[in-house]
Amino acid sequence: MKKPVYLTPEGYKRLQEELNYLKTTKRSEISRDFEQALEEGDLRENAGYDEARRSMWQNEARIAQLEDLLARAVVVEGNHAPEEVSLGTVVELETEAGERLSLAIVGSHEADVFSGKISDESPLGQALLGRKVGDVVELKGKRGVQVYTILEIKPLT
Repeated sequence: MKKPVYLTPEGYKRLQEELNYLKTTKRSEISRDFEQALEEGDLRENAGYDEARRSMWQNEARIAQLEDLLARAVVVEGNHAPEEVSLGTVVELETEAGERLSLAIVGSHEADVFSGKISDESPLGQALLGRKVGDVVELKGKRGVQVYTILEIKPLT
């Protein structure tokens, strides 16, 4: 039994949209590429044909991956007034240096550090899970111990 894939409603919708695009638009584009390659004649030395085959394999592999993820998806709805940090919450943190951070806790397939979304499986995500406002979280890393104070917990919107 494969483990569940935790997604926010937004993440689930995004994966569904990607799957739909790959099955419709992308497959049509690849089909046109095959038709063009066939019109060019000899397929043994046809770079266009080879490229179309490569694109088809990559597309079909991604479709299979997305179908697997969506089949195992567990959509996590945000709690309207979360008491503690959990999947689907936004956490306002303050570092020892007084810097403020806002991080969304999401499943590993939605994580994007550059947009402030960290995985519940990441070291910081795991350290924050189950914590409450006012808790101090210490995270040991390569650069020593980082200390965060939880200022606020909000639902992911």
